[in-house]
Amino acid sequence: MDIEALRIVVLVSQQGSFASAARILDMDPSSISRSVAHTEAALGLRIFQRSTRTLSVTEEGETYLQRISPLLDEFDHAREVARRASTAPSGTLKLTASVAFAHESIVPLLADFHERYPDISVELLPTDAILDIAANAIDLAIRLAPAPKGDLISTRLMQTRYAVCASPEYVANNAPMSDPEDLAEHNCLRFALPAYRTRWRFRKDGGNPFEVPVSGRTIIANALSLRRAAIDGLGPALLADWLVEKDMKSDRLIDLFPNHDCTATEFDTAAWMLYPSRTYLPRKVRVMIDFLRERLG
Repeated sequence: MDIEALRIVVLVSQQGSFASAARILDMDPSSISRSVAHTEAALGLRIFQRSTRTLSVTEEGETYLQRISPLLDEFDHAREVARRASTAPSGTLKLTASVAFAHESIVPLLADFHERYPDISVELLPTDAILDIAANAIDLAIRLAPAPKGDLISTRLMQTRYAVCASPEYVANNAPMSDPEDLAEHNCLRFALPAYRTRWRFRKDGGNPFEVPVSGRTIIANALSLRRAAIDGLGPALLADWLVEKDMKSDRLIDLFPNHDCTATEFDTAAWMLYPSRTYLPRKVRVMIDFLRERLG
């Protein structure tokens, strides 16, 4: 079956006349009529009921058109995908992540990404607020959490864990911390979220979790500032591994309890990439997902 002939049939049904379809396609109405007649003959059914003044779709024709219209859309999409596959991905990609994750994990990769994909512009929205992806026209969001719920498509970028860290100066000048319970005697740095303020959770060698009450004079609402305070010796802080990995390698921070799993919420947490739909995923989004997996996953 001629795909272009089927497109003409669909257009005629949408416009309600051969003449209107002919004007849109810049064709002679008689050519449109012949094309429709040939299609009907090939199908062995009458799609349109004709009279001298009106044109209406038959019941059989309506059933047929309802089935082929989505298929024609799929043909168009397949052609577009094939066309894009032969060209470099392009356009503006709108990406959001928490302030700290954007600063530490995304921004350092942008130069390499732009070198690899020079036709893609990245609009990065660092924020600790949970933005509505649809309302803000966001292509890709990175969220730090247990497995996300909801209608968005999610794929795990990387597993995350937490550590209780303190500066070498703080450790040297304050009471020993050989066990998590010792934190009760220290001026802990606390993140300004309810779950992080009053107790931290621990688990050793996969055993039963237990909680340790924490207190301290300093509560900070930004993870980057919380890390800075820990480096400056203000006290122990519960921080994500991706945020303090370099500091621990350079001995600016010490993992106080390396044999324990630490968290304020759930032990199984990750960085997740979220996007609206798998259907018709723009190539610019697909290459960013693959790039982040390659560099961070």
